[in-house]
Amino acid sequence: MTLTRTDYEYYEWLVSQINVPPNKSCYDLFERMHNVEFVWTVPNDDNRVQDGLDLRPEYLNGRKSQLSLTGVTFLEVLVGVSRRLAFIAGGDSRQWAWRLIKNLKLNKMSDPLNENQKDRVDEILFSVIWRTYDPSGRGGFFPLKHAAEDQTRIEIWYQLNAYVNEMGIF
Repeated sequence: MTLTRTDYEYYEWLVSQINVPPNKSCYDLFERMHNVEFVWTVPNDDNRVQDGLDLRPEYLNGRKSQLSLTGVTFLEVLVGVSRRLAFIAGGDSRQWAWRLIKNLKLNKMSDPLNENQKDRVDEILFSVIWRTYDPSGRGGFFPLKHAAEDQTRIEIWYQLNAYVNEMGIF
């Protein structure tokens, strides 16, 4: 697939939706997230995929340009979920995006990533996609201290709400 200038600009825009701490560069991490397709395996997680896909027309804002992407990327889902968090829990979606990265234990992955770090990033991303993280949600977007049910078996939306409830934001 040949990437267009619009594809690169869209990627940069997605990265701008994350509040990365000052003096930290995570482009290698974000590039890996953007090169991994998010596949939903639990019923209704297609809604989170749609949240990611909905970022594309927002970015294009009526322009005739097109993106050459197929499927939705992990980075798009992360940004989409961060916006849902901001809507439900309040706050800035960019800060929530960074919180999700911290929850995944990816916040220490700064540029340049070595081969071992790249492998570890991929393991974490695939653990989220294929739901191989801990039933408490540890290793996923929403780790819980007191999970009432196996988080690997419930949709991301309910995980998000359980996380917000446990934080006492509601």
